[in-house]
Amino acid sequence: MTFAARFRSRSFGNTLLIQAQHLKAFENGRVPEPFPTYVAGFHRWKQLDHAVTKGQAGYMIPAPVTARFASATPSEAGSWQTLARSEKPRAGEVVRSRLIGVKPAYVWDVSQTKGEPIPERPRPQLLTGQAPAGLWYRLAVLVEAAGFAVSTVSDAGMVGGANGVTNFCTRIVAVRADMDDAEMVKTLAHELGHVLMHTPDDTGRPSHRGIGDVEPESVALMVAASFGMDTDGYSVPYVASWSSSVAGMEPSAVVRATGERVRRTALVILDQLPEPLLGDGTPPGLERTIATRVETVMRVDPRPAVGAEVRDFRSPRAGAAVEISVGM
Repeated sequence: MTFAARFRSRSFGNTLLIQAQHLKAFENGRVPEPFPTYVAGFHRWKQLDHAVTKGQAGYMIPAPVTARFASATPSEAGSWQTLARSEKPRAGEVVRSRLIGVKPAYVWDVSQTKGEPIPERPRPQLLTGQAPAGLWYRLAVLVEAAGFAVSTVSDAGMVGGANGVTNFCTRIVAVRADMDDAEMVKTLAHELGHVLMHTPDDTGRPSHRGIGDVEPESVALMVAASFGMDTDGYSVPYVASWSSSVAGMEPSAVVRATGERVRRTALVILDQLPEPLLGDGTPPGLERTIATRVETVMRVDPRPAVGAEVRDFRSPRAGAAVEISVGM
């Protein structure tokens, strides 16, 4: 299953065939590693300026064979006629493609080719070091004001392998405590982005998970950067990975499409926080009022709530629920 996760574009059956044939090639000394990394057909490798090494046998997998069928009365099962490769349908006919069989196709792993190294996609690196004093607490206040409790957990296994999670059923935001302070604060900002942008009854909620994760991480990047935190090592690869998973859209188009919604949400958060280290782009001495609106209505006093008990402005450790009790 771990191998299949790396080759999600191929059927599970073909994934197993590739793995089995590659393992045999490894046992015979034809490839250096027991698991394949990048797999493509002969001509696809040529397009990538890679040549299949002489003597390397490809891995056979079944490829679909389709044909086009046309019908003027598509509701009648026997009315469909096969179209030749270059044949055009008559006026008014409906055309559909159908699977009619399979044929052998061959693919090669990158280790069976010669060419320049394939550039690796950057992987998110957890932030290290301390966050600005009090930033965790201020973000937790905003999460609580939106009706969610904040808690920490001991490791990623308790949040499904993630760094944090927002549960809209239990209304709990959980963050891993086995990370540095900077990563915990950035993750809490990410989850606050989910809280503000992705309520289950929100008609503007993105239908694709890729967009649903690009948005809050972009919010977290803007919030953290406003306080002088460098999140590029994590946020840029994270956003790049999720934006590239949206079918039919270039990653840059995904980021542009979400940009204004991200900006408005980040401003709502920043308006409730202490003065950021970085300005908003307005030259010193000039004041500018920025009206911000997001689908989630949120009004929070930027100061700590009256009567709120604050024991420690640093990120709490595992198992510590951040409870904000407000005196009435």
